[in-house]
Amino acid sequence: MVRPTDEFVLAWESLAGKSTEDGWRSIPVASSGSCYLMAARRFPGNGESLLAHFPSAKIPVAEKLPEGRGFAIERVDPHADGETWLALTRSDSGNVELFVAMVGDVVGVLDVEADSDDERLLTIFLGRVRAWQEFMRRGVQGLEPEAEIGLIGELSFLACMVEAGIPALLAVESWVGPLDGIQDFEVGTGAVEVKATVSTGGFPAKIGSLEQLDDSIRQPLFIAGVKLSQTESGQNLPEFVARIRQLLIGGTGAEQLFSNRLLAAGYFNALVDRYPRRFSVEGMRIIAVGEGFPRLTHASVPMGIRRAKYEIDFDRVLGESLGPEIVFKKLGVL
Repeated sequence: MVRPTDEFVLAWESLAGKSTEDGWRSIPVASSGSCYLMAARRFPGNGESLLAHFPSAKIPVAEKLPEGRGFAIERVDPHADGETWLALTRSDSGNVELFVAMVGDVVGVLDVEADSDDERLLTIFLGRVRAWQEFMRRGVQGLEPEAEIGLIGELSFLACMVEAGIPALLAVESWVGPLDGIQDFEVGTGAVEVKATVSTGGFPAKIGSLEQLDDSIRQPLFIAGVKLSQTESGQNLPEFVARIRQLLIGGTGAEQLFSNRLLAAGYFNALVDRYPRRFSVEGMRIIAVGEGFPRLTHASVPMGIRRAKYEIDFDRVLGESLGPEIVFKKLGVL
């Protein structure tokens, strides 16, 4: 749920250019549970800010706050009360419309958890801002067609995990692809890399690094190939997302974490119209990565090669296709 932003916009407009003195100028706007929210500007600079007050929560001094393209977040004390205040501020280079959308989204997430205590609200606030940090790092134009297909593949595997009986929160926590994990899922002591394709002539799978298929880093290691076909009777990306949300209902904390990982992956609800293509999942093949698997690792390439990207044809890889439950048992989560 996104909080309407009209009040924030009007408040920022009324505060613009109001002072030549250093310091904060603010207008109370609303609250989300115990979190008190103000639209503000700090002078000099005059950039739009959201001030969020968490009266009894504490932030460890060593904790690194998120920092994204287009915004900054910092600890502030606008009223000299010594309590926990955070300022989310648009940077000079930040797009105004996107910043407004971000504020509405972050406040909306707090609204959903309004009954929570201060510590929980602070954790939710920072988690959502970190997701925006990743989103802005990836760019704000939505997912490219190849990334759209890749995300559908990862969502298909995530659904497979939950349907197999893995606790919802554990399944979503294991999904580290949006956080630039080496593999898409870190499960137990092992990992699963997911590849997806709509190709009808082989299964081209792009491998992004020498570490991605290196089972000396995490064991056991599997690669899951998801075959998709583009069909009118299939589902578009927002419908794949909606299906996962349904599966996560009742999983404490899983729905919010899933929303954060989606945003970090580059998927923002306001851009759903960009994904009209519809896909059907034709099948999933999971193979253990080990001796005999065609791959490049630090141990197998000539000395001096530090990085590599390459492509394999997953359809031509020999190996037993394993059922999801067998894989999850080998990973120690079933």
